[in-house]
Amino acid sequence: MKLVTRFEAAALPTKELRGLYRQVFNAQALALPGSQDHQDALASMRNIEAELALRPPFG
Repeated sequence: MKLVTRFEAAALPTKELRGLYRQVFNAQALALPGSQDHQDALASMRNIEAELALRPPFG
């Protein structure tokens, strides 16, 4: 799993960002706990959540 940075998240429209969050969430669920893919997915989810928190709720 490729890490999604805050910079990358900020460049996406909200609708795409929500879709990406779903993909990352699913990748995290399938990854082995403690693996690099699992860690990258968790970090990506945090980055996406932080970016979504800055946006209007229905933007």
